[in-house]
Amino acid sequence: MPYVPVPPHPPEPLLVGAEGRWAAIVSAHPDLRPAVNLQRTLLMLVLEVNRTISGGLPRLSLPPKYLAAKLARGVPIFTGEPIPLPIAFLKTPLSRICDELAVGGAGESADHIRQALENGSMDAGSLLSASFSRDQDAIRTGASHRGLSPDLTWLVAELAVSSVANALQHMLCGATGSDELRHALAAWNHGYCLACGSWPAVAEVVAGHRTLRCSFCAAAWELTTYVCIYCGEHGEAFVIAAPDATREDLRLEMCGSCGSYLKTLDVPELSPFPLVTVGDLETMELDAAAMEQGYARPPMKEFVMRR
Repeated sequence: MPYVPVPPHPPEPLLVGAEGRWAAIVSAHPDLRPAVNLQRTLLMLVLEVNRTISGGLPRLSLPPKYLAAKLARGVPIFTGEPIPLPIAFLKTPLSRICDELAVGGAGESADHIRQALENGSMDAGSLLSASFSRDQDAIRTGASHRGLSPDLTWLVAELAVSSVANALQHMLCGATGSDELRHALAAWNHGYCLACGSWPAVAEVVAGHRTLRCSFCAAAWELTTYVCIYCGEHGEAFVIAAPDATREDLRLEMCGSCGSYLKTLDVPELSPFPLVTVGDLETMELDAAAMEQGYARPPMKEFVMRR
């Protein structure tokens, strides 16, 4: 079915697998060692949050029939829902992420975000809620008004709250006892995430199955047709190519109709949360190749809720 449950992995074997992938990245591209070191540190923080978040998850009253109706309209499960977040719990990792980004190369830009959170000029609860609801415009506007880096502010909040999004995605999608909701999940055929509405970071191809991986909550889902995930183009304007003939396992899907691209990589198994970001780092050369040809990733999709 299109929704593919990816069960959580124990931290120890998960990190062993990640270390192997990071070593391969550094071996092929020594200049990426600082980026790998930063990613390792940040993912350790995310894993720490992930290990302890289960007791702080909100209790949700979202009937399966209601969620199935949303999905049938093409509206992701989290969209428009007033989901309470464990803000007090997340404030500490939020500050630690800023500190690690400052040491890892973001410098004063990350320090300024931490200071704004600590002195109250930027409210942590509002920032995390906007990130969870995928309100990119609100975060960028708020950051710009405070003289902060919009993209870095978005990243800080996303890293801090992604564990909650992943856990709720599993709770609502992966363990349903409702036939109606299971059918709605199986019928999902959109390029954006069925849980949070984000675009995928990459497509992971396992045994010929192209599985989209959400850039935020790490949900995994397949489309029933092989088309552009952004606009549905399937004609000559939709091209799949390997920029490096020696690495046919790394490919680009490029769409001349909407000007967007998606990275795909062959993998032995789907990456558990939060290792989808490792695949994104592994394929940075694909981003460069796509942008050189004028392709770009589209902005966050907006949704209209009907009650």
